[in-house]
Amino acid sequence: MTVSSQLLQKIEDRTAVIGVVGLGYVGLPLAVEKAKAGFKVIGFDVLQHRVDMVNEGVNYIGDVVDEDLKDLIASGKFLATTDYSLIQEVDAVAICVPTPLDKYQQPNTTYVESSSESIAKYLHEGMLVVLESTTYPGTTEEIVMPILEKTGLHVGKEFFLAYSPERVDPGNKTFKTKNTPKVVGGVTETCTKVAAAMYRAVLEGEVHEVSSPKVAEMEKILENTFRNINIGLANEMAILCNKMGIDIWEVINAAKTKPYGFMAFYPGPGLGGHCIPIDPFYLTWKAREYNYHTRLIEVAGEINNEMPNFVVDRSMKILNRHHKALSNSKIAVLGVAYKKDIDDYRESPTLPIIELLDKYGADIQVVDPYVENFRVGEKNYETVELSEKLLESADLVLVTTDHSDFDYKMIATKSKAIFDTRNALQGVEDIKADYEKL
Repeated sequence: MTVSSQLLQKIEDRTAVIGVVGLGYVGLPLAVEKAKAGFKVIGFDVLQHRVDMVNEGVNYIGDVVDEDLKDLIASGKFLATTDYSLIQEVDAVAICVPTPLDKYQQPNTTYVESSSESIAKYLHEGMLVVLESTTYPGTTEEIVMPILEKTGLHVGKEFFLAYSPERVDPGNKTFKTKNTPKVVGGVTETCTKVAAAMYRAVLEGEVHEVSSPKVAEMEKILENTFRNINIGLANEMAILCNKMGIDIWEVINAAKTKPYGFMAFYPGPGLGGHCIPIDPFYLTWKAREYNYHTRLIEVAGEINNEMPNFVVDRSMKILNRHHKALSNSKIAVLGVAYKKDIDDYRESPTLPIIELLDKYGADIQVVDPYVENFRVGEKNYETVELSEKLLESADLVLVTTDHSDFDYKMIATKSKAIFDTRNALQGVEDIKADYEKL
């Protein structure tokens, strides 16, 4: 029996031990689904407090069901550890670590490299390694593969290597890790076959095989670049519509009545999350290697990055109508999470907005039912509860996240002035405040 056949048999009969490196927004839900599918799973993370929480059955990721985690830990199906030597016990391992940008907008692959080095120390014959972290085309073969092959084992023969991009959408009520289609591209055909078999054994969504890791890496960049550029278009239209006295939300609602050729994207205070604002710039960086300048991506990025300034400028104009300067004005900021009904505020556009408001001397109170505290620059913030007293005392209520938990009727009737960057008050009647939307 070949090495690949042995691994495929282990996957089929659920005797394969699966590892997940990185227990964050991507890794923990993936580890839980693999354990629920009947595999023994070992989760690896460098943060001891995160490992301790998992082993105590304490969930910290919104897309994971608390009881699922507790049951898996109690049954012994799932174990978390900081001891990377346990990788020698696994048959397959997924790398789910961050790939941030540095201050020069260049990919920082440090976490991928260090994870690959840790795996290489314990790489053994018949093992599958899958990179899931979003990155530029070529990462799997140019960074991960050379590190693993330094062991003397050969990819496609003694071990298997593939790329399968994560498609986590925090807060999505319909598509979770379990039922979202997966794309898989291996270094060799055998690598693709083995990796696809593993995901088919775990997930309900379709597993789509592509010809190489580069194709899979590029398709993930295309997904998020598509959104980045179209949101940039919506934001630019919002700026222009504001100058022309046209309601951009009414325009979009009218446009989306067309049953073909149009997909609705909406403006907002800027881009947030760890994917859409960042991923397209992996491609911008890589394109320079081919002497190509990704103009459209960079222009969209400029527009989206400018939205916090646009929001603060509009806020100043609203306050001016009430004979108020931004300095010393009481501003109630509603929502710090980057999207509704989640606790994730990574790259949230609310953060630069708060930073600008603070710079201009505003008295800021932040409300978010999902986030207790956060940091902007050198300053720590504690969120407060939404109340009539807070709304009545605020010179301006700035809606930056459209959480479902917010009492929009109370906001509409108790506020003096509202700037709604999410069209969250759409459909709310009897708005008594001086009301503007993006």
